[in-house]
Amino acid sequence: MIFPPIDRRNMLGLIGAGGASLLLPGCAKTAASGIPTTAPMAAADLLDAIAWRALELSPEGATELALDTGEHANLRHRLSDKSPEGMARLADLLKSDLALVRSVDRSALDPTMQTNLAVVETAYATALEGLALSYGEVAVGGWRNTPYVVIQNVGAYLDTPRFLDGSHPVQSADDAEAYCDRLSQMPAQLDSELERIAAAEAAGLIPPDFLLARTIDQMQHSIADLAQNGGSLVSSLERRTATIPGDWKARAAGIVNGSVLPALKRQLAVLQRQLPLASSAPGMGSRPHGPQWYAWALKAATTTSLTPEEVHARGLEELAAIQARMDPILRGLGYTKGSTGERMAALAKDPRYRFPDNDEGRAQIIALIQERLNWIKAQMSRAFSRLAPGNVEVRRLPLAEELGAPVAYGGAGSLDGSIPGRIWINLHTTDLHRKYDLPTLVHHEGIPGHVWQGEYTRSMPLIRSMLAFNPYSEGWALYAEQMADELGAYDAFPEGRLGYLQNQAWRAARMVLDTGLHAKGWSREQADHWFRSEIGLSPTETANEIDRYCSWPGQACGYKVGHSEIVRLREQARVALGEKFDQRVFNQAVIDGGNVPLNVLAQIVGRYVASASAREAAA
Repeated sequence: MIFPPIDRRNMLGLIGAGGASLLLPGCAKTAASGIPTTAPMAAADLLDAIAWRALELSPEGATELALDTGEHANLRHRLSDKSPEGMARLADLLKSDLALVRSVDRSALDPTMQTNLAVVETAYATALEGLALSYGEVAVGGWRNTPYVVIQNVGAYLDTPRFLDGSHPVQSADDAEAYCDRLSQMPAQLDSELERIAAAEAAGLIPPDFLLARTIDQMQHSIADLAQNGGSLVSSLERRTATIPGDWKARAAGIVNGSVLPALKRQLAVLQRQLPLASSAPGMGSRPHGPQWYAWALKAATTTSLTPEEVHARGLEELAAIQARMDPILRGLGYTKGSTGERMAALAKDPRYRFPDNDEGRAQIIALIQERLNWIKAQMSRAFSRLAPGNVEVRRLPLAEELGAPVAYGGAGSLDGSIPGRIWINLHTTDLHRKYDLPTLVHHEGIPGHVWQGEYTRSMPLIRSMLAFNPYSEGWALYAEQMADELGAYDAFPEGRLGYLQNQAWRAARMVLDTGLHAKGWSREQADHWFRSEIGLSPTETANEIDRYCSWPGQACGYKVGHSEIVRLREQARVALGEKFDQRVFNQAVIDGGNVPLNVLAQIVGRYVASASAREAAA
C-alpha cells in the first residue's frame, strides 16, 4: 500500500502541541525530554501511534486499508483536507513525529525494528524537504510528487471519484451516508486546490500549455458526465444501494448538482484562464525555483544523491546493454533493418499481436491478463519460500482518467483482504497494448510485482504498510518482470521476451528522458522523437508517457535505478555465498524487508548474506 499523497485532514490529538510529551502504554519516559524509552515494545507502540496520527490526516488511506471501522469508523465519513491549512497541519505532524523517531536509542533494538524506524525517518524527512519548497503536491512515503496541484493525472477531480467508486465500501445505510458525507466534502477539496493554484501562480508557476490543454479536456468530460443526472458519482452509489432503503440517488444528485458541479466549473475557469498565459516549455528548468524543485524530486524518486547528469549517463548505458539483447531476437524474427525502436514499431503493426479496437478487443485484453495471472501465481513456489495470497482483480480505469493516464498501474489491497489488490488497465484504446507486452504488464503490476509485494507488508507495523519508496517499489516491479522471464514465461514465446526487454529498455530510457526534459532543456518534440526511435512505442503511448514525466518530475527515474540495485545486490550475494546461494531465499529476504530506501535495502541484503554465511560455517 502506498501512503496517499499530501491530502491530509485533522490531527488525532494523541500528542501535545509539540508532540514531545507522547506517552505510550507500558513505556517509561525520561524526565528531561518526555520521549519514550527504547525498549522494543516502546518502539513498536510509537510506530503504531505515528501510523494512526497519519491516517487521521488521510482518511482515504484508512478506507483503502479497511481500517475505518470500530472506534475509527468516523474516518469513513471524511475526506482529506487539501487546503494550505491542511498542508501546514501535515508539516507540523511530520516534524513532531520525526523528532520522536530520531530520539529513540536504537542500539538495543533488533535489526527489524531499526529498519522500521529508518524507513519512517527517511520518508518523513524527505517529505518535509518537499513541503519546504515553494509549491507542489508532496507524497509522504509515496511516488506522486508533482509541482502541479491539479493537472492531467493529479487532482480531486480525478482522485475523489475513483476513490468513492473503487475503494469506499457501500454495504449498509451508514456506508451510504458516509458516501454522501464524503461527496459533500469534494467541493471543499476542489476549492482548496484553487487556493494552492493561485499561490503557485503568484510564485510564477503555471503548468505547460499542453498539460493544461489535456487537463481542461478531461475536466470538461467530467463536467459533461456529472451534468447527466450526476453521472458516475451518482450511479456508483445508486448501483450499490439497490437493496438499502433510502433515496440515495436523489441525495447524491442534489450534492453533485448543487455544489460539486459548480466547484468543478470554478476550477475549469481558472485553468482556461491560465492556458493563454502558459508556455510550451516542458521541464522544470525553465520555471521559478525549478532546478531546486527537480533536485529534490530526483532525490525523493531514487533515494540517492545521484545528479541529473549521472542519471542521464546511466540511462544511456543501460539502454544500450538491453538493446544488445533485443537485437538477436529481432533478427531471428526477420527484423534486421532500422534502429531497435523502429524494428519494435514494425513488430507492433503485426496484426497477430494486436487487439480489435472495440469492446471485444477490450474483453480479450482482460482475459489474457487473467490467464497470465493464473500462470504466474502457480510459479511462485519456485521463487519464494513463503507465499502471499495473490489476491488481485483486473479493473478498467475510469473513463475520465484514461486520456491522461499511463497504460496501467496496480497495488495491493486492504490489510484484511476484503479489498483485493488491483491492476488498473487503460482501455481508452486497445492500441495501447500488444499480446507480446501484456504478460510483462501483469508481472509488473500484479504478480510478483506491486500487488504481490504489497501483500507481504501486512505482517509489518501499520506504518510500514503505508510508506513506500519509489526505487524499491518500482525497482521490485521491474525485478518481478525479470523473475517471470527466469521462470520461463517466454521460453516458447520469443516475442514475449521482446516485450519484456522493451519494457526494461523503456525504463532505462525514462532516466534519459526525465533528466533531458527537466535538466537538459529538451523540448517535448525532441523527447518524443528520441523515445520513438529508441523504444518503438506508439505515438499515443509516447505522448502519454512524456506528458507524465512533465507532470511527475523525477518519478520515472526510480524504476531502473531501483531494479539495477536489486540485481547488483543479488549478484553480490551470489558471489559471497557461492554454491550456498539460494535465489528463493534471496527473493524472500528482499520482499520480507519491505519497501525501503536503497541504502536500507543494502543493509537487509548484507544481514541475509551474513546469516547464510554463519549457517554454512556452523554446518
